[in-house]
Amino acid sequence: MADFEFLDNERLRKQLGFLVEIDKMKNVFRRTLLIDGSRRENDAEHSWHFAVFALILSEYSSETVDVSRVIKIALCHDLVEVYAGDTFAYDSEGHKDKRERELNAADKLFSLLPDDCRDEIRSLWDEFEAKETPEAQFANVCDRIQPLIHNYFTGGHTWKEGDVHAPAVLKRMSVIRDAAPELWKVVTGIVKNSVESGILKP
Repeated sequence: MADFEFLDNERLRKQLGFLVEIDKMKNVFRRTLLIDGSRRENDAEHSWHFAVFALILSEYSSETVDVSRVIKIALCHDLVEVYAGDTFAYDSEGHKDKRERELNAADKLFSLLPDDCRDEIRSLWDEFEAKETPEAQFANVCDRIQPLIHNYFTGGHTWKEGDVHAPAVLKRMSVIRDAAPELWKVVTGIVKNSVESGILKP
């Protein structure tokens, strides 16, 4: 297997090795379809779209946020799925060991980096998971509204596949109510229209 042993710079060797490893994100497929319905979205595509959502929609955060930090969180929030895999948002069984799987994956993946890089990336991932800072809260807004919009434009594909009902969607999206009230109107409008059109169970 190709590697970077020819490099004298150990720091650069580790950084490049990590960047090669996370290419695996492109083969971690989510339940969400692309908006054109042609195939399932992968984790890398989701992270990119999430980052652009943050860039475009940050003005709707209820608190002022450092957009560059939200984008960093977007790029890092699903890296652990390289090892842990994607857990469907509405899979109660899969969520039982999700935290443990992802913590183990974080330890393994981030340890590939030089210590200071490891600590920075790990702190961004931990921040997203904790949902305590304005940036983490808005990051969670973008992470949840992105697949909601995909579902809306693909005829409720993953909702139907997972037998998801409207109350579960609203519960999943509830972080948006306080963190981005204007975007909560988008959520409630989508849910209402989806129920009325029959693509989401009431």
